[in-house]
Amino acid sequence: MSNVFGRIERATPPFAALAIAVVAVSTSAILVRFSAAPSIVKAFYRVLFTTLLLAPFAVARHRDAFSRLTIRDWLVAGAGGVALAIHFASWFESLEFTSVAASVTIVQSQVLFVAIGASWLLAEHVTRRTIAGMALALVGIATLSIGESITGAVAGPAPLYGNALALVGAVCAAGYVLAGRSLRQRIPLIPYVIVVYSVCAVVLFALVLADGAALTNYPASEWLLFVGMAIGPGIFGHTVLNWALAHLESSVVSVSLLGEPIGSALLALLLLGEVPSIVTVVGGAVILLGITVTARA
Repeated sequence: MSNVFGRIERATPPFAALAIAVVAVSTSAILVRFSAAPSIVKAFYRVLFTTLLLAPFAVARHRDAFSRLTIRDWLVAGAGGVALAIHFASWFESLEFTSVAASVTIVQSQVLFVAIGASWLLAEHVTRRTIAGMALALVGIATLSIGESITGAVAGPAPLYGNALALVGAVCAAGYVLAGRSLRQRIPLIPYVIVVYSVCAVVLFALVLADGAALTNYPASEWLLFVGMAIGPGIFGHTVLNWALAHLESSVVSVSLLGEPIGSALLALLLLGEVPSIVTVVGGAVILLGITVTARA
């Protein structure tokens, strides 16, 4: 099995893999919207099934990597898992209250918070261009959120609340990235994500129990959606994106992720009949421009 995986990796063109990954992550919000299950249940099963699908790969190629993890490694990876759980819980919930275009665009602002966190926690240098990009994106977020309320644009039952949840999701996604930055320099991808996803699944399971949501008695269509979230955005999306980082410049991968809000908005238009308002389009464009400037800086 290890040799098979190795041959697949060597035969895969990095840019082709990146294109597939961007398309895959663009389906995430649509699959969440298609599901009628509680948001926290969707998040739990997405992470659980992604972990179970990756586990055989971890055993086949990296079983010794887990024994080399230190206590500090486990704690840092665990912190990343908690942050990722809050990210999924808040972002999935945001899709219940605001538009797909707004939610996905705002959650992609995680790049800004990675830059802020890196300068604060890791003492990384922040250039004027980075600050300008962050300021531009924040103006876009304010334009999108406040503008929808002022103009009365129909973006969901509670767009301000939904956009705020998406922003929480962005901050927590940045925390997940920052927690794993040092570990990923020493630990292979699959063992790392198995630990993080496992912790994430445990936290989400606890949140499901606290919420009192049902874990069973869903129709077959719901289970197919749960598995689809794991295979599409989970395996072919984020896991392939992490693989691409080993073969392409990080700036290329970061900027390519700007295709997710565009792809999600188009899919929402075609499959959900969700037409973004002019305020959402203008605010989203400003956010994406700010993210581009920040990522390239």
